[in-house]
Amino acid sequence: MKIGKTTVPRTAICTSDADTIVVRGKDLSRELIGKLSFVEHFFLLLTGRMPSAGETAVLNATLVAIAEHGLVPSVQAARMTFAAAPDALQGAVAAGILGCGSVVLGSSETAGRFYAEIDARIAAGTPVADAALGVTTDWFEAGRAVPGYGHPQHKARDARVGALFDVAVRAGTDLRFVAIAEAVESILPRVLGKPLRLNVSGAIPAVLLGAGFPVEALKGVPILARTAGLIAHLVEEMHQSIGFALSYQATREMQYDGALPAHFGSDAT
Repeated sequence: MKIGKTTVPRTAICTSDADTIVVRGKDLSRELIGKLSFVEHFFLLLTGRMPSAGETAVLNATLVAIAEHGLVPSVQAARMTFAAAPDALQGAVAAGILGCGSVVLGSSETAGRFYAEIDARIAAGTPVADAALGVTTDWFEAGRAVPGYGHPQHKARDARVGALFDVAVRAGTDLRFVAIAEAVESILPRVLGKPLRLNVSGAIPAVLLGAGFPVEALKGVPILARTAGLIAHLVEEMHQSIGFALSYQATREMQYDGALPAHFGSDAT
């Protein structure tokens, strides 16, 4: 990505005059409002084209699959932030989104780039199984974790994987990345010495890449989806506040293992 090379600011996303707001070449008020779902609008904003019915179904399914995940660290951060600053809903949402990294939510993007690397070898003539084995071995030998596989709770394949794959099949979108994801799953015991099953972070790029979604935007899907989940948690926080309870629990469980001054814990003043 080139940064700072353009001297004239340009965008193809939106413009307006006194009478019309234009989004991706379409009249927002006449052609989009009331005629598109939010998912279709998101796809249009991102890619500049209208999605097919199948692409819309797949993108919608991935957003539903990842919107909520319980009291994960990003949700706890958001709720504790809101408890301390209840006048700043936007700050609490931002606190949660800032926790979207390579461990939580970001692995879908990494998995998508991993699949794209395998797909490039297949396009050059390597059979699917050999391409999956070659790239997976390269990543493993380079000390890189294989993204999208294994789950601390779901030891069998994550149920969301099958649900998303079923949506892609019904939608009629390109399933070649699903085949890549499953090929990797089948060869992981040879590479890692143990089986790891697909998780939702592996399924999301497998179906989205086949639905025309750009690989560089994959991280945006869990961010967008989790924003909805964070807002739900924060509205609940307004009526059933647990932000300080989470903080108190951490304090109760905390064990200090650093140095102490000699007089610490004595009654001396």
